[in-house]
Amino acid sequence: MTISPESPSPRDALTIKRIVRVNHAGEYGAIRIYSAQIAVAKRLTPDIVPALQQMLTDEIDHCVRFYAAMPARGSRPCRIMKLWSLGGSLLGLMTALMGRRAIWVCTAAVEETVHRHLDEQMHFLQGRDADLHAVINSIREEELAHLHHAEMQLGSEARHSLQTMLQSAIAMVTEILIWLSTWGDSTRMTRALRQARS
Repeated sequence: MTISPESPSPRDALTIKRIVRVNHAGEYGAIRIYSAQIAVAKRLTPDIVPALQQMLTDEIDHCVRFYAAMPARGSRPCRIMKLWSLGGSLLGLMTALMGRRAIWVCTAAVEETVHRHLDEQMHFLQGRDADLHAVINSIREEELAHLHHAEMQLGSEARHSLQTMLQSAIAMVTEILIWLSTWGDSTRMTRALRQARS
């Protein structure tokens, strides 16, 4: 995999390096969430295991693709992968024990957060790294399919206050883990992505 013909500036290259690192960490966390949910769902809600297994397969593929994108961009996995592992496993376990609705609330909350970040990243990468833009675009489509599936399972009925609180809490935890995964690099990355929009 090569970086686009027009080499990015040192500042843009640093942002690209951060994008790959934070995305790889996020996929690693998603693998842990789905793995824990599947382990519990096999006993409590076995009918949803095939859908969760497909999502897990997608996340494993995404993680591999971001890992493969690291060397050409001088990036490496974040230093707190154990925190992603523990956080993802705990989140997956807790939501699976709460039942099928909590599983889909978790998926929707995580995927909404991921989708927003990927959209910002793709805007930034246009004209800076065509290869990574293409990778994220294809991954974005699968993440969007996960979000739509979760929303379909939740249905159009009004959200209960507990569901709203759970979804907000999961989205907040996801944002915190994203920030921690790069020791604040994601804040600088987000600033660079926003500046690129103006």
